[in-house]
Amino acid sequence: MSEYSVAVSGATGYAGGEVLRLLAGHPRLRVTTAAGHSTAGDRLGLHQPHLATFADLEIRPSTAEALAGHDVVVLALPHGASGAIAAELEKTSPGTLILDLAADHRLTDAAAWRRFYGSEHQGTWDYGLPELLRADGSKQRDVLRESTRIAVPGCNVTAVTLGFQPLVRAGLIDATRLTATLANGVSGAGKAVKPHLLAGEIVGDVSSYGQAGVHRHVPEIEQNLAGVLGVDAASQHDGAVRIAFTPTLVPVVRGIHATLTAPLMPGTPAAEAAVAAADAFAAAYADEPFVSVLPDGQWPRTASVTGSNSAQIQWAVDERAGTVLVTVALDNLVRGTAGQALQSAHLALGLDEALSLSVNGVAP
Repeated sequence: MSEYSVAVSGATGYAGGEVLRLLAGHPRLRVTTAAGHSTAGDRLGLHQPHLATFADLEIRPSTAEALAGHDVVVLALPHGASGAIAAELEKTSPGTLILDLAADHRLTDAAAWRRFYGSEHQGTWDYGLPELLRADGSKQRDVLRESTRIAVPGCNVTAVTLGFQPLVRAGLIDATRLTATLANGVSGAGKAVKPHLLAGEIVGDVSSYGQAGVHRHVPEIEQNLAGVLGVDAASQHDGAVRIAFTPTLVPVVRGIHATLTAPLMPGTPAAEAAVAAADAFAAAYADEPFVSVLPDGQWPRTASVTGSNSAQIQWAVDERAGTVLVTVALDNLVRGTAGQALQSAHLALGLDEALSLSVNGVAP
């Protein structure tokens, strides 16, 4: 069996480190280059001491020159930083599979990018969520099998999209009145030193951020769910999908616990909605290895999915309120980032999508 060479840019960050952890025992993908910025020239073990497999790997400069010539390049860089390197790589390494873990290539609407990110749009790549439902009845994995440029989704976006999309497709909920409240572990904010993420600030505290429609994941969520309805994100200004999205920082390292609610469509009896919702979730995920709809009475917990590529889902119809409740739990660094990046890479390379990815969490 042939091996594919892999370069990881941003190897000293949380997302880059998680990609390396998942690749450490991979049978077909071999890491040959780890790249960074201010850390170039150091041993990787100084910055990622838990990655014993790669401890002696010298960190190279995070430049297109250092990344060129590999079969696969993973860009685990801050938003706005990967676009320039990707543009150079597209010229020098047209056959290389490039995965961007940042937001630079996720949005299809350039105006939405400028509004939420404040810079020029870098273009749109194939979206790296294999389980994403498409209006024609297919799933996004069919697109990824032919891809060489993949934009990996945001971690919050992954949780919200997986939770809402079966109900949106089935027409059971009012897609213009979606609400999502997420409890997020601090690793989702990255590894850079920030005062509000210091232990003395975060321990014993819970606080929301990106409130009232300004969070950068809002247009990405609406884009995904509009696509389920067959509405192009760039032309959905009539509001085919609208979400009130509030992330909350909680004092845990990993994990996202998403609480999602939406009104039932007017005139939908609760009993009928419950049957239709069960059918919708089964149709969407019955054959998915990394998305589990839990048995009745069992609800998702972040501790159950820590370290795994699994997303756990549960739902219920609230007859009194006339709404549907969905909860989703996933590990933001694995299922929300590095794990689904590898899922997508496997598809693009013609490998088994589930290769070397675990569905089992780490407990206690």
